[in-house]
Amino acid sequence: METLFMSCLIGGVLYALVSVVFGDWIGQALDGALDFLSLDGHSWLSPTALVGSITVFGGAGLMLQRYTGFGPFAIVMVALLIAIVAGLAVFFLYIKPMEQSENSIAFSRNGMSGMLGEVLVPIPAKGYGEVIVKVGAGFTNQTAASFDGVDIAGGSRIVVVEVKDSTLYVSEIHLP
Repeated sequence: METLFMSCLIGGVLYALVSVVFGDWIGQALDGALDFLSLDGHSWLSPTALVGSITVFGGAGLMLQRYTGFGPFAIVMVALLIAIVAGLAVFFLYIKPMEQSENSIAFSRNGMSGMLGEVLVPIPAKGYGEVIVKVGAGFTNQTAASFDGVDIAGGSRIVVVEVKDSTLYVSEIHLP
């Protein structure tokens, strides 16, 4: 039994060390050869949760064997129960929150109506210029035309009124 528990503990620790220290290098060297191991679609089966559970199983089994008077079957069952609880804790306290915290820098031009910006290249009454608009944590430069059909000078503050054919139609904002 001690061999099983020690193998699980050492295997889990080695996996953690290798994946943290050499994970990117190994992934690039093998060029996706191990992608089938990723178990996409089932985040509760992620390697982090599985290997963490196996590691805890080995450690709990060793401690139960050394510090309790339980029989081999009871030790395996209690260690398995501890491993399942640890795996669920890793999943619900680490993996799930991290999945939900992922941010995207993608945006849609169609969703830019109402956003504020500034004119970079002056916009003629019957032509196109360029504006900069804050989107999320960054800025984007976009082609713009005057919604009101008037000239808008460079440096003017604007609001996006409408988006048509990949062009932002903007109006100047007059601040006091």
